[in-house]
Amino acid sequence: MPPDITANRVPKIQIIPKLDGYVSFESKGRELLGWNTSLYSPRPFFYPLIGPSGKSITRMGHPAAADHSHHRSFWWGHNNIAGINFWEETKNIGNKPQIRQDQWLHFQDGDSEASMAVQLGWYDSHNVKLIQQDLIVLIKPILNNELWLEIQTRFTPIPVELKIPKTNFGFLGLRVAKTISARFGNGILSSSTGEITEKNIFAKPAKWMDYSGAIDDKNDEGVTWFDHPLNPRYPVSWHVRDDGWMSPAFCLRDEYLLEKTKPLELRYGLHIHAEKLNPENANKQFDSFAGSGKLVLEKTQGTYPFVIKRV
Repeated sequence: MPPDITANRVPKIQIIPKLDGYVSFESKGRELLGWNTSLYSPRPFFYPLIGPSGKSITRMGHPAAADHSHHRSFWWGHNNIAGINFWEETKNIGNKPQIRQDQWLHFQDGDSEASMAVQLGWYDSHNVKLIQQDLIVLIKPILNNELWLEIQTRFTPIPVELKIPKTNFGFLGLRVAKTISARFGNGILSSSTGEITEKNIFAKPAKWMDYSGAIDDKNDEGVTWFDHPLNPRYPVSWHVRDDGWMSPAFCLRDEYLLEKTKPLELRYGLHIHAEKLNPENANKQFDSFAGSGKLVLEKTQGTYPFVIKRV
C-alpha cells in the first residue's frame, strides 16, 4: 500500500505547516515534534520533542550558561566548515553564517507514520552557499505513547571539495530537559558499552547513547540515540556532558574531506521512551534499525509529485 493511502478519512499522523517556518508533526491532534525554520534563526532545529507524558524531553539553551543559546533543543550545526562557524551564535552586528531551509519537497501523512523531505543550504556571511543538505525525517508513534524518530541526511559540497577539520562540534546536537540531565536533575547518561557518566563515556565510540531521568514528579523518560552501522566512522565517538547534552561527533577523532562526487550520508534513529533505559530493549531497537532499508524520495505520477519510501 502506498504510504499516503489511509483507511481513515483523516490520516492519524499528520505534518502541518504553520506560521514563520514552523512545522508540527502530530498524532491524532497531539503534537509530537516541532521543526523550526524561521529565517530569524541561525539554523533549523527541532523543538519541542514530546515524550510519553506530554512534556518536551529537550530544552532551549543551557540551564546555567547564558552563552549557550546555540543549544536549540535538537539542532544542526558544525563549528568549522571551510573556517566558518555554523555552531555558535554571536551578537555581532552584520551578516552572519546561516543554515536555512531552501525549500520543502514533500510532506507525507499516514496512519502509522509520517515523513518530511526538505533541502537545506549552508551559507557563509557573504551569502555564498557552501553545502547542500538533503534531509528526510520520519516519525512513528509506538506503544505507550513512545516515539520512533528517524533522520536521514546527505551533505553535498558546492565546491569540488571541503576539508572539515577535527572537532567535537557537529553535525547534530541534542540538549535534554533540565531534570533529565545528570548535573541539574537525577538523569543518567548511558552508553551501549555498559558505561555510565560523562567521565567514562566522553569521546568513546558506541553504537547508541541514552539520557534518561525525571520528566515530572511521577515519571522518568529518556531518549536513546542510535548510530546506523552503515554510517562512515561507525561506531561514532560521542561528545557527551553530564550537564545535559549529547552528540555523535562525526569529526571528533579526525578531519573529513567532503567531496562533491561522494556526498556524506548519515542515518540516525532516536527512541523517545517512557521510564528509565532498558539496555536489552535498546539493543533490540538497534538491531531493528540496523536491518531497516534506507529512506528515499522518489518522483511519482500520483496525486503528489514525490513519495518517501524504504528501499
